[in-house]
Amino acid sequence: MTRMTTGALRRGMKTTLDRAARKGERFIIERRGKAVAALVPIEDLEALEAFEDRMDVEEAERILADPAEKPIPYEQVRQELGLE
Repeated sequence: MTRMTTGALRRGMKTTLDRAARKGERFIIERRGKAVAALVPIEDLEALEAFEDRMDVEEAERILADPAEKPIPYEQVRQELGLE
């Protein structure tokens, strides 16, 4: 994985985006020597999001299958989230 500074990214944005999109390269973007972001091909992001969704579903199924878990009424959830 290629590391680059924010300045280098600004100077070479088009080339860097092309490398990610066309060649599937991944980049770690650094500011003051610290990694702050990543630039990855969209396919990598989509795969990560699909994995996260799958993990969320598995966790929900595990909780729903546990008889010790008590459901929370929908109205209570809305109130706790400030949606009412």
